[in-house]
Amino acid sequence: MKRRHLFEFEDLKWFPDVFRRGTTDFLSFVFSKTNRYAPVVPLIAEAVDDQDPVRIVDLCSGGSGGIANLQRDLSALLDKKVTVTLSDKYPNLEAFQKIKEMCEGIEYETESVDATDVPERLEGFRTIFTAFHHFKPDMAQAILQDAVDKKVPIGVFELGNKGPKAIAKLIVTVPIGLLLVTPFLRPRRASRFLFTYLLPVIPLATIWDGVVSILRVYTPDQLRELTANIDAVDYEWKIGTAVHAEGVGKGEVLYLIGAPVK
Repeated sequence: MKRRHLFEFEDLKWFPDVFRRGTTDFLSFVFSKTNRYAPVVPLIAEAVDDQDPVRIVDLCSGGSGGIANLQRDLSALLDKKVTVTLSDKYPNLEAFQKIKEMCEGIEYETESVDATDVPERLEGFRTIFTAFHHFKPDMAQAILQDAVDKKVPIGVFELGNKGPKAIAKLIVTVPIGLLLVTPFLRPRRASRFLFTYLLPVIPLATIWDGVVSILRVYTPDQLRELTANIDAVDYEWKIGTAVHAEGVGKGEVLYLIGAPVK
């Protein structure tokens, strides 16, 4: 499918926070339960093996879903302490605080963090999960160029399922999932139930953003085009697809990992 950069509600500044949180909290729940990004843990481990302790700076964290799984699996694989700093342009502080309380070694930035100009004080391996597609090619290149200029490694990871079948599956499963999962999402608020069950703004916005995300995801060839246009000396890229073949989290994961040449 040709990449189409349509708008997502989550990207709009005027989009009410109650709706944005409804979407990101649901996605966070799904990713934490399915552990979709398990196949890329060995790739991240290879990139950070020389660090001790290992520091991860997660950009565009959203609801931070799956980060606890990543920290746990990466710590076990490396047998090292792994610290994670969550950040976002629109930080979900409630979600960040919740995961911090649950997991030792996870911190977060309270202020907005621009992925195209990450403060140098945030040192570590940069990660972007399920968010790189939000950026048009010029912005995507700026994110990668910032990592190159500051001589830090970066990993971009996206779900690779595309095409009409993926869209049809999403349209069917998202509303069912929201109806079933919403009672278990925290914090419980009347607004969350109102805009899920009575006035289904959250399901409709989530479906729209999900379909657009599928249309926006960069293919491996498109990622190679992006990196080919980046001024990178003594910096190398790895681009490919990893497969999660088990359970409800099965599917492809696209990855782009860049790092200074060792």
